Order: sequence, then structure tokens, then C-alpha cells
Amino acid sequence: MVAIRDMLVSSVHDGGMSRDVEHPDPEVPPRATRRRFPAEYKARILAEYERLPDGDKGALLRREGLYSSLISEWRKQAARGAVEGLATKRGRPGPDVKDRRIARLEAENERLRAEVAKKDKVIEVQGKVSALLEELSRSADTGERSKP
Repeated sequence: MVAIRDMLVSSVHDGGMSRDVEHPDPEVPPRATRRRFPAEYKARILAEYERLPDGDKGALLRREGLYSSLISEWRKQAARGAVEGLATKRGRPGPDVKDRRIARLEAENERLRAEVAKKDKVIEVQGKVSALLEELSRSADTGERSKP
């Protein structure tokens, strides 16, 4: 009887909480991630949502952790083109493949032009050195010396 009374008194003193209970980690995850929904999932949820009576639609949304605005957006996507429409990503469209290829080719073209310009300079310098060496060779053959 005394042991039960001691347990009750100790539980009152520690706030009624057992010391063996694990507490959740108070740290917040470093960054939230955006959920992504595959086209098949969207189609399945839309079909299930349409079959349900009005009172059960909210339960489906709560169970899946969705908002009604997503259902509206998915309906628009489905109207645009069934599964292809459901697979489209929301947000700003990426750059066109042709535009990326053109930009890459223009950058490569500019790099190659700069490389050719360097090689032209080297060839020009080599020509001048060759002409100078030829002139020095001729002057050495004739015995001409330049006066200092």
C-alpha cells in the first residue's frame, strides 16, 4: 500500500509524466520538400473523387493530405489532354531544346573563332621569324656585318 502511494506522489511531482516517455526531437527539418504527384496517382485520385458523394470528398482529401485547389488544377490538366495533361509540371516552362542547342553552338562557335585567331597570330609570328632568319642567313653568306 505504501508503494502505491509513493508511486502516486512521485507521478504528481514530475508533472504526471513518466520519465520513460520519449520526447519528440524538437529540431525542425532543414528544408521542406515539395510533394510531386505522378500522373497515374492524379488520375486515380480524380476518378475516386468524382465517384464519391459530396460528404465523403473532404474525407478523401484529408486522408491523402490534398487540397481542393489541387483537384481543380488536375481537372484542368485532364481536360487538356488526359494522362499527358496530368503529367505536365506546374510552373514556368523550361527553355526550348532548340534554343538551348543554338546557345550551345553559338558559344562553341565563339570559342573556335578565338582559337583560330590565336593560331593566326602564331602563324604570323612564325612567318616574321622565318623572314628574319632568312635575312640573317643571307647577310651571313655575303659577309656583311652591321656596325654597332
